[in-house]
Amino acid sequence: MRLLKHSFGILIIGAIIGIASTQFAGASAGEFDPSSINSGDTTWVLISTALVMLMTPAVGFFYGGMVSSKNVVSVLKQSLMILALVSIQWVVLGYSLVFGSDINGFIGSLEFLGLRGVGFAPNADYAPTIPHLAFMMFQGMFAIITPALIIGAFVERIKFKTLVIFTLLWTTLVYDPVAHWVWGAGGWLRGFGALDFAGGTVVHITAGFSAIAAALLVGKRINTDSHPATHANNVPFVLLGAALLWFGWFGFNAGSALSAGALAVSAFVVTNIAAAASALTWMFLSWVENKKPSAMATATGAVCGLVAITPASGFVGPVASVAIGIIAGVVTYLALYIRSKKIRIDDTLDVWAAHGMGGVTGAVLTGVFAEKIINSAGNNGALFGNPSLLGVQILAVIVTATYSFLATFIILKLLQLKFKLRVSSSEEEKGLDLSVHGESGYRL
Repeated sequence: MRLLKHSFGILIIGAIIGIASTQFAGASAGEFDPSSINSGDTTWVLISTALVMLMTPAVGFFYGGMVSSKNVVSVLKQSLMILALVSIQWVVLGYSLVFGSDINGFIGSLEFLGLRGVGFAPNADYAPTIPHLAFMMFQGMFAIITPALIIGAFVERIKFKTLVIFTLLWTTLVYDPVAHWVWGAGGWLRGFGALDFAGGTVVHITAGFSAIAAALLVGKRINTDSHPATHANNVPFVLLGAALLWFGWFGFNAGSALSAGALAVSAFVVTNIAAAASALTWMFLSWVENKKPSAMATATGAVCGLVAITPASGFVGPVASVAIGIIAGVVTYLALYIRSKKIRIDDTLDVWAAHGMGGVTGAVLTGVFAEKIINSAGNNGALFGNPSLLGVQILAVIVTATYSFLATFIILKLLQLKFKLRVSSSEEEKGLDLSVHGESGYRL
């Protein structure tokens, strides 16, 4: 009876939404000039959208390989849930809050609520050669992957119901405002001249500093000492996840050109270079520290290089991308060392070190290496006669990191008043795969 009751309730909700859809009939079509759409640009953005979508389950594999064998299903499940949940939030509300007409530089209006007015005609403010719907979908993939990155801070102990509610609140109250500040027409950081080509600030700094706040509040795992950071249940999963992330990142960065042209090619090239440089840096440092060149470290290093090049990818050249990859590799490796050895906050999969500090490094170095000759919509950095850009980038980093940390802390504190943040000790000991989802990743 309980199943029938809930099924009936869901059917009613679906029917109500279906009836309400008559109010939005034709909103995606409208009148438009087909000649305003460039088929090559549209094709590239659709391909890039699919590449970025692949990155969210790739995060699941990357994280899932690092956790204990009794929690691998839970991590993959959390990634898939976020992909589905934020997809709906983005259509209903998120896209409008980010890209709707500006309200005092802080947030977008509700003009695009339920994608009303988001149709085939291009939006001249953001992507003048592709359908508005294509731009909306591409940007939605960024909104999806960002909270998926945060789960690495509290895997193996987060309560699933709380995670669902937290994801909705965090996406609406943290990601959407920051994305508007940086990318929205009229956003105040954009107005200051802050550069973030593909999400180093919007995606990685928000995720990384939110993760450290979440790790503080959710607390350490039980028996943490028996689960050292180097103990992974499936190293091939980690390597597969890293490879898929590297692959998808070409859509993440080169797709952010929003056209199939020279800028996309430049972003594509420097993305690969920085990832390679950082991977080699991590491999070397792990070799020095542990006397063995770790495969896990090499994979993690590649991801850190990808994070760091993200904000700079549309503004820097190949040689600068080598420098960004090496510098980011050192910074993130040392950040992980400090977090694990000195601070001892149980950010389980080091989201702060990899994404937070990787994003900070990339955003700051954008202010050093950016060249206007590469992207006329950008600016020159400190090495090219414009040190003021470095100051703007540092401001954007400080504001974003502070807001993300504080807002996440407040959200979780409020949730803590009504819901438990973590599972019981017995459920954690048993593992979330069986205790929460009733499924096992490996046949015993």
